[in-house]
Amino acid sequence: MRAVRIEEFGGPEVLVPVEVPDPVPGPGQVLVRIAAAGVNRADALLRAGVYHRAGRPPLIPGAEAAGTVAAVGEGASGLRVGQRVMALGGGESPGFYAEFAALDARHVIGLPDGVGLTEAATLPVAWLSAWYCLRSLARVAEGETVVVKAAASGVGTAAVQIAARAGARVIALAGSAEKAAWAGEFGASDLVDTSRHTDEGEVEEVLRLTGGRGADIVLDTVGGRALGRSLRETAHDGRVVSLANVALEPSTLDTRDFYPKNIAILGFQLTNLQIHGYDPRPDLRELAERVAAGDYRVPVETVLPLEQARAAHERLESRGNRGKIVLSVG
Repeated sequence: MRAVRIEEFGGPEVLVPVEVPDPVPGPGQVLVRIAAAGVNRADALLRAGVYHRAGRPPLIPGAEAAGTVAAVGEGASGLRVGQRVMALGGGESPGFYAEFAALDARHVIGLPDGVGLTEAATLPVAWLSAWYCLRSLARVAEGETVVVKAAASGVGTAAVQIAARAGARVIALAGSAEKAAWAGEFGASDLVDTSRHTDEGEVEEVLRLTGGRGADIVLDTVGGRALGRSLRETAHDGRVVSLANVALEPSTLDTRDFYPKNIAILGFQLTNLQIHGYDPRPDLRELAERVAAGDYRVPVETVLPLEQARAAHERLESRGNRGKIVLSVG
């Protein structure tokens, strides 16, 4: 089968198209014929060798995909050959920059009518992360104020919609006026162009927008120094959800920024959650049904053929994309 593999860690140029043997599903596994694979920041970190769960090359990247069931292994139930599905990597699951993947049936979810395979390939990572962080961890409620950092990213645009549909007021932070305005199209009520503010200025702007109170929930998709700002932007008894460190820098915190306000700091990492028993299928089914019903809009900006994975990563790392980047495989 065709695949894209990392032979050594490095820049986008290390993504090499190769031919490898077709996988065979083992007991409890499903073989998925992949039609589309989502491209995520974690893929780029894996490729560069700085992802905290990176193995050693050769590696096939890709944490999410959609396609059809090609074969069902012994003992795998609930899925049938020809069924349209989305798939989520996790633990020892294979990467999805390939024509086929054999993986645990618990990581494969059937799709409702009304959700295309390209859209579905973007749900298992960014959308599921935003959904779990806001619904299960922060427990967003109607009337609350939610700050979403990097609001024009894949997680960000999903989080803006999920929070807004829950009845929350959303303050979207993004790295340019154009990106902030784009986040506004998904339901954010207040837009902040962080390129116009210093670190302290960002905090002051959030406090200004909340009348000095701060936000009930801050979704920190950036990490590094941003986590310290998130704590100062949070109201008494608020929640900060930390789910990334794309800044690739240490987070230095002043405990006085959170313990006097009784702030809860909540961590999230999807793969680790799965390893410790989380079953993503119920949440992904509900997400897919919401997309099919038109509750949420899944923005896909760029679709490239599998062999152009290098160009997809270059586009991702330029930070110019608005919406998801997807590799077309089938």
